[in-house]
Amino acid sequence: MDRYQQNLDKAKAGDIHAFQSLFADFQDQLKSFLFRLLASRADAEDLAHDTFIRAFDKLASFRGDASLKTWVFQIAANLAHNLLQKRKRWTPDVSQLAKDIVLSTPDLISRLEHTTHTSSFGKYEIKEHIDTCFTCIGKNLPIENQMALLLKDVYDFSVKEIMRILSKSEGQVKYFLQKARASMTEIFDNRCALVNKNGICHQCSELNGWFNPKQNQQEAKMKIRFVRELEQHDKQKLFQMRTDLIKALDPLRSDGNELQSVLLDCNRMAMGEIEVG
Repeated sequence: MDRYQQNLDKAKAGDIHAFQSLFADFQDQLKSFLFRLLASRADAEDLAHDTFIRAFDKLASFRGDASLKTWVFQIAANLAHNLLQKRKRWTPDVSQLAKDIVLSTPDLISRLEHTTHTSSFGKYEIKEHIDTCFTCIGKNLPIENQMALLLKDVYDFSVKEIMRILSKSEGQVKYFLQKARASMTEIFDNRCALVNKNGICHQCSELNGWFNPKQNQQEAKMKIRFVRELEQHDKQKLFQMRTDLIKALDPLRSDGNELQSVLLDCNRMAMGEIEVG
């Protein structure tokens, strides 16, 4: 009997430490998934904890007809869906609204400056802002569309696994993916100043000038492969390049994760999820 099965048998018999060992194999991915859904580190941590407890309590019902990871993600997705249903979806202009709040709130400016100057996780990189934008734009989508997109294009679940996680048919999952990719591609292309010179979201450029005043802005842009190759690819290819970049970045562990959290808090203020200040 392999170690996985031994731990699973022990966990089903009530050994929480054995279940912790199994859960640890995908815990970081789960927290990352929840963070991208909720845009809140605290909410992601809370839901990951609730998922662990719920999964351990229900483990006797796990039959093994899907992987344990898929089964746990189904529990997490249900919890996240219930929470997100109580909140309005974000709007495409969320970053502009957040910028207006920051510029009119000295305490927020101080918080951003303090984070980037004192935190070892307050570094600014264009790639991390793209990851943040992906999260913000994803929250424009219907909940199921956002979940399906993340599960398939960022976390590499199969359509069959996503069907189980979301309790949807194959046709529904494929529809969610089609609509989500089309919406993400269109919103990104129209708003991202790195992609479209007429894009109205200039936060990348502004943040680079704010946090790295000595760094040449064009040099920072050139760090990202898809920026160098913009003229060679269509919108769909650019979207794929973004997801490839995002796959490689853990938003909870990146060099700029604390700064990203602060920026997302500003967006949450703009959407009325938390109070300004």
